[in-house]
Amino acid sequence: MNILLIGGNSSLINHLILKLRKEGHRVFLLTGSKYKKNKYEKVFERYDFPYEGDYLREIFDSVSPDITVFMGAFDSNYRWQEEGREAVRFASNLMNMLVACSEIKKGRVIFLSSDAVFEGDYEEAICEDETPSGKTFRGTTLAQAEQICANVRKNWEMDVTVLRLAHLYHIPKSLEDADNLPAGMCIEALRDGAVRADESHEFSLLHENDAVEYIYRAIHKQEHQYDVYHLSSANAVSEVKIAGLIRQSLNQNIGISAFSGVGGCHILDGSRFAAEYGVQEFCSPEKYIQQMVVYMQKHKAVFLENKKEKTPFFERVLKKWGWAVRALVPFIENLICFIPFFMLNNRTAESQYFANLDFYLLYVLLFAVIYGQQQASFSAVCAVAGYIFRQMYHRSGFEVVLDYNTYVWIAQLFIVGLIVGYLRDQIRAMKMESKEMEEYLSGQIQDIKDINSTNVRVKEVMEQQLIDQKDSIGKIYSITSKLDRTMPDEVLFDAVEMMERLMGTEDVAIYNVVNGDYARMFSASSKKARELGNSIRYKEMSVMYDALKEHRVFINKSLDPQYPLMANAIFENEEMQMIVMLWGLSWERMTLGQANMLVVVSALIQNAVLSARRYLQALEEKRYIEGSRILDQEAFSSLVTAYHHAKERNLVECVLLQLQLPKNTYKTQGDKVSCLVRNSDYLGILDGGLYILLTNTDCTEADFVKRRLQEHEVQSEIMEYMPV
Repeated sequence: MNILLIGGNSSLINHLILKLRKEGHRVFLLTGSKYKKNKYEKVFERYDFPYEGDYLREIFDSVSPDITVFMGAFDSNYRWQEEGREAVRFASNLMNMLVACSEIKKGRVIFLSSDAVFEGDYEEAICEDETPSGKTFRGTTLAQAEQICANVRKNWEMDVTVLRLAHLYHIPKSLEDADNLPAGMCIEALRDGAVRADESHEFSLLHENDAVEYIYRAIHKQEHQYDVYHLSSANAVSEVKIAGLIRQSLNQNIGISAFSGVGGCHILDGSRFAAEYGVQEFCSPEKYIQQMVVYMQKHKAVFLENKKEKTPFFERVLKKWGWAVRALVPFIENLICFIPFFMLNNRTAESQYFANLDFYLLYVLLFAVIYGQQQASFSAVCAVAGYIFRQMYHRSGFEVVLDYNTYVWIAQLFIVGLIVGYLRDQIRAMKMESKEMEEYLSGQIQDIKDINSTNVRVKEVMEQQLIDQKDSIGKIYSITSKLDRTMPDEVLFDAVEMMERLMGTEDVAIYNVVNGDYARMFSASSKKARELGNSIRYKEMSVMYDALKEHRVFINKSLDPQYPLMANAIFENEEMQMIVMLWGLSWERMTLGQANMLVVVSALIQNAVLSARRYLQALEEKRYIEGSRILDQEAFSSLVTAYHHAKERNLVECVLLQLQLPKNTYKTQGDKVSCLVRNSDYLGILDGGLYILLTNTDCTEADFVKRRLQEHEVQSEIMEYMPV
């Protein structure tokens, strides 16, 4: 499946990527940031774009995801320091992504929420139908996000599932990564030698590994009964219990200060999810909290000494009042420049050459052109003050105020300054708008180029896979179609070799089901593939049989040596005919993708194998000597030739026995001899003599057959070579 993960860098998303890749899915990633500084696990394609852009539709069109997973409450792009701003951004981004997802009209959506939507004290475990009671910004925002998902599910008919995760914890690798309650309490114990614990706070912990497994189950299963599930552990813990585990693991005299707070008891009931998906908790808090404490104590410096240096006083003042300084700089510059213009005006006021030159007007125009209307007004005020001060050298202030020319000059100064400043502001606004539009369009072009280059790479990968990759459908068919041109007696032997090539392992075995309980080995490619023996009671191998009878591929994830690593059954008319078993697979290749590969290969060889069987059964009367179970010379020679070639390729072990009987007794003795050998052995005529072909038998085992025949007065001899 194509799976799109949406979220910032975190331990949870990286473990989820590894899990999905291991299971054979194609993983795409939308990071929510245009900066590529964060490191993620390797994915099929990564998109470094923020959530606010208009290009989300193109990304969804390009990926065409079967499953889209929003990390939601565990998205590290939201830090929640400025809770109000982050709440608005979170809700708008979620809506933007849901709109983009709805437009492609394909796939399911999974939103990860948390138990932060519940606060207060609950007497019983909280079920999924309980109304959220979050009071913090984060809890309220997550509750609103769940409501948005519910509205989208109802009104737009989208398949949106909400997974609420209980208190998630993992072993942190840095101070920033210590974002869970047990890690915070451990840091407190290491730093202070004591730990505070709210004795009224009881909750359910969920380890990150369990969370990844639960989320994968929700992704893998196509159908689901409910829209909201709780992912929670079965056992409840309290802060006091965690503090006790920390003290026990540190082996130090750590004090525990218990107090009665307002944490309350809120345990998520995960029974709905467990009943539908059949999961259980693997990571117990006792074990993993101890590992966390040991790791954090070993790397104590990382978690305790990672303190920021004290900021100098000047930098703190500049950071706090820097905006005021930046705002005052133009006014200060204006006042400083006023001084030389004031002096120039005084020097030239009584000059016959420069008397008509207005330096104040030049001063106002200069600041109107450079800074705009605001500074033009301020410089005009300064110029008026300087003009009145200069006029008061010869006249009283009252006379200056009553002078008509003074007001004409002031009006002229303000009109020119304001008009020039306004024009400058308009031109600057137009330039900024044009620049912003240019940057936006350039960004859009760059985004389109990035998405296009991604599409080109994906297209090339697809073409390469279709043309010449080892797991391409065309290549698989080109290999398996050779079975149609193979002699009927050799089909299963060639099928083993093809399984080796296509599945990438040298250990392949094919067993024929001979009755309701037993399966006998027909062919095997190695000693490892023969380790179960020539005959097995496959129904007693319950774990494997339960999967095969339901037409599913058996995967030995527990690496039990009593079972093959992978097995698949071939059916005819709903009856099991053959079992294909594989060994020699690496753990990384025991995935859902490899299982699907085995199903495809088995289906492609099934027709050839079953057709060969039906062909031999149709000619059975002509192949046997009338009234006996002895193959005629033509049929037996073809069979011996097939086994001889297979033995040379190390696909089978067989021995040819020549019976020393008179020719006229072949028919009567044949029935007697056929009762002394297995159903998988063959009796036939070759070079005028009577022979037995012992399949899946070496010389040591053939000696037992010789002695059994001798006890019934039938002499035989092992042939050193096969007379074919």
